[in-house]
Amino acid sequence: MAATRRHWLILAVICVAYLMITLDASVMNLALPSAQQDLGFTNADRQWIVTSYLLSFGSLLLFGGRLADLIGRKVIFLTGLVGFAAASAVGGAATGFGMLVSARACQGGFAALLAPAALSLLATTFSDPKDRGKAFGAFGAVAASGAGLGLIVGGALTSTLSWRWCMYVNLVFAGIAIAGAVALLGRQGKTPGARLDVPGVLTAAGGMFCLVYGFSNAATHGWGTPLTRVFLAAGGVLLVVFAFWQTRAAQPLLPPRVVLDRNRGGAYLTMLVLGAGIFGIFLFLIYFMQTTLGYSAIVSGVALLPMVAATAVGANVGNVALMPRFGPKPLIAAGLLLAAVSMVLLTRIGLDSSYAAALLVPTIVAGVGMGLIYGGAADTGTSGVAPQDAGVASACLNVGQQLGGATGTALLNTIAASATTSYLSSHTPGPRTVQLAAIHSYTTVFWSAAGIFAAGAVVCGALLRPGPLTRPEQASAEERVAAGESA
Repeated sequence: MAATRRHWLILAVICVAYLMITLDASVMNLALPSAQQDLGFTNADRQWIVTSYLLSFGSLLLFGGRLADLIGRKVIFLTGLVGFAAASAVGGAATGFGMLVSARACQGGFAALLAPAALSLLATTFSDPKDRGKAFGAFGAVAASGAGLGLIVGGALTSTLSWRWCMYVNLVFAGIAIAGAVALLGRQGKTPGARLDVPGVLTAAGGMFCLVYGFSNAATHGWGTPLTRVFLAAGGVLLVVFAFWQTRAAQPLLPPRVVLDRNRGGAYLTMLVLGAGIFGIFLFLIYFMQTTLGYSAIVSGVALLPMVAATAVGANVGNVALMPRFGPKPLIAAGLLLAAVSMVLLTRIGLDSSYAAALLVPTIVAGVGMGLIYGGAADTGTSGVAPQDAGVASACLNVGQQLGGATGTALLNTIAASATTSYLSSHTPGPRTVQLAAIHSYTTVFWSAAGIFAAGAVVCGALLRPGPLTRPEQASAEERVAAGESA
């Protein structure tokens, strides 16, 4: 059935809500120095403003996705919006470190409800293949460009108003999305007779918490510290127990049928690869622009605008023109290869690089690649699932990106530190040597990120099936029987 005007307005509401979440992943990065000076917390505490959000977000995603399936997508969507707005208001009014870090943790928890509910609403609202392509193209543009926009918004708000407005701005987004959701979303059915898989929730949340914390600790304190090893080992064990339990549970938190499909599994793996490599684009590129080229926070953000625009173009062209004809396999493989090419181009940077010569083309290429990846993976990761699995399938996409981001941050930070140490030990000490060591660490990271993207293109491209996605969107008879429905 062709989409109506109401469907497109629902898409706008979903995009506003999801933009708020993606902005919040990066908007505080540029505000941290100001917040630290204002509230007086230490450098050691500063990392927790970011880590607390990631820990609660990453560990509760599968739980949030399943709640959307069990209770209803509209209820969880609105709960996530209201809770996120309230936590943002508390964070903006924070009078100390404890209040701010608690608010950030609550933001992450409510984002874990909101993100899968938003994507599952999108997946169940659009059934016509042509309209679905347009919808996921728009969503992919928002999802892929949100982190870059967050840097722009964070720099602008911190420079012109206060770091507190990096939190207060969420009230605007949430207010618009809440009003739209109440007016436009109809009653969303819940799965009759379904129960929550409590052992699955505990093992999945515990495993994700331990992994994200372990990788975050490795990024700041190294891989060899006992705390890093203990948490990574515990996370691995808990997730193995979780996977085993899902094959035995009567009503599993993550039904194996969701992830064992080649296309959906390939989409989730794609998001993990993208999350791991994308920090080579944002984190170290921002370091280079601010510490080497001397850009201010807001100029650094504005410098990424061409990438944001290219992302929107890539997502829409990919989903509207290419996805219906060729399917996700060439789209995602091409996107990952373009991301790899952009990383290789960034290895040409130097102390005297100009923006036009060294950064403009690579960031545009990266933007097109990310647009192709996000739109294609979001559509593929939610395609063909039974309606009662839409929330948890959507959560799997976010889980992949969160785990990839935690892994990539730790890995690339370690590579950068090792490259810096190696360069300094083999060159004559001096101010210029320190600058060149930083450039060497950035280019080493870009080469590593290129390798991650290239390997991802090969593995994910091999896993995904050739040809367009199979329709209709309703689950197959086998999936319905497995889910306890009548076919």
